[in-house]
Amino acid sequence: MVNPFLKSKKIFSAYLIAWLFIFLVHFTVMSVFLSLDYQAALIDALVFNLIYVALGISLWYTVNFNSLENYSASKIFLNHAAASVISSGIWILIGYLTVKNIFTANLEYNDFLYKSLVWRFLIGILFYTVIVSVDYVIIYYTNFQQKLLREAELNSLVKEAELKTLKYQINPHFIFNSLNSISSLTLSNPKRAQDMTIKLSSFLRGTLSKNEKQKNKLSEEINNAKLYLDIEKIRFADKLEFSEELQEECKELEVPGMILQPLFENAIKHGVYESLEKVVIKLSCKMEKEYFRITVENNFDPEAVPRKGEGIGIKNIQNRLKIIYNQNNLVSVEKTNNIFRVNIFIPV
Repeated sequence: MVNPFLKSKKIFSAYLIAWLFIFLVHFTVMSVFLSLDYQAALIDALVFNLIYVALGISLWYTVNFNSLENYSASKIFLNHAAASVISSGIWILIGYLTVKNIFTANLEYNDFLYKSLVWRFLIGILFYTVIVSVDYVIIYYTNFQQKLLREAELNSLVKEAELKTLKYQINPHFIFNSLNSISSLTLSNPKRAQDMTIKLSSFLRGTLSKNEKQKNKLSEEINNAKLYLDIEKIRFADKLEFSEELQEECKELEVPGMILQPLFENAIKHGVYESLEKVVIKLSCKMEKEYFRITVENNFDPEAVPRKGEGIGIKNIQNRLKIIYNQNNLVSVEKTNNIFRVNIFIPV
């Protein structure tokens, strides 16, 4: 890991401010409380603190090496205890030799310097402890941020994979239904079967070209759904009718791709297939508080025997909306008298 004191301007600036504060405290204590002359106090504070700046920056590598991944807590403590003694000793030695050569003729200062070595050594250990503690906090915070970033990337990949799996689950479901319709027309009405095959081919080309997009405009989804209904109308003719009622702002609303397709398939399968009367599939969209409410409803024959199915359609929509919007209440199903209604709520 790169030393943040050299890489991050913010951390380097904070470190510089801390050094200036310690330098001023050092100078003030020696000049005011210990009555040293200003020149000696200034040079003493400057030399000893500059030396520890270099030592402090190099301590980052010691901290980075002594991690819990490499050593036990007791081993780390012993390593730092030894390192604090060594670094403090090096600091005192270099500082002592430097200022002693500067003030060779100042006997009073040299006497003070010699007598202050013990408490300087203890201050060096204190500096070491503070700097190492700060380094560990920086390492922990940096690793934590990187972990959050990796988890976010992983969750994004998992989420994308789940959405693609759910989305691709729709295509074979739709194709099987369409092929069954074509098969039933092959003998009874070959011309309609041919028309239906051509429309199915056009629909699939349009669908596959947009399959990589997770969201499309609602108007585009409606157009795709109408192609599917055109295919089914070839078989059912006047028995199937479609109507729509959309607020203007709904047309530009972005919705998950292929979100309407399963609902129209359900309406065909459980409405048109089972009813002797005309079935009207109605699509509506309007704004409700913080949501766009998309409704697909159809009438059905309540006396008809319900067709068995795998329940892929609505469950698929619920799962996709939950993944995309992180809400579990975006789909509601109503069944009253002879009307079956599915409401989809898209957060604004």
